[in-house]
Amino acid sequence: MNPTLVIISLVLLGILMMLIEFLLTPGMGFAGIVGLASFVGSCVYAFIKVDTKTGTIVTAVVAVIVIILFIIMLRGKTWKRLEQNEQIDVKANTEVEKVSVGDKGVTLSRLVPIGKVKFESVTCEAHNADGSFVDPGVEVEVTAVEDNEVFVKPIK
Repeated sequence: MNPTLVIISLVLLGILMMLIEFLLTPGMGFAGIVGLASFVGSCVYAFIKVDTKTGTIVTAVVAVIVIILFIIMLRGKTWKRLEQNEQIDVKANTEVEKVSVGDKGVTLSRLVPIGKVKFESVTCEAHNADGSFVDPGVEVEVTAVEDNEVFVKPIK
């Protein structure tokens, strides 16, 4: 096979794989590794099969291509298409806001030390204030509400 054709094919394969890596599958994945290997392979092949002058020219051309690809990647809107633009405005455990100190409820699950507790119409996660286990169906009372966390103790 003609060495010039092999070198050109390897450079074109490298360009194609790097574009796939930048535009479709960002990160250092399979396409990026194959692209870089194709570029290196074209340079090494040019030095071994042709001569030093051709190898130097191919290496310079590959370096320019890689620089151009990186400029395209960094300037383009490649990353804008991939970033998340949606705002998350959902709160976790919002039912806690409806619970206050002194409310009484019943454990729905075992508090080990966290579990589900039902207070009238509100069901939320609660911590056992003393850290011990509380079985389901036990009456509890809210001792504290801090940072969206409910602390309860069993009513004896």
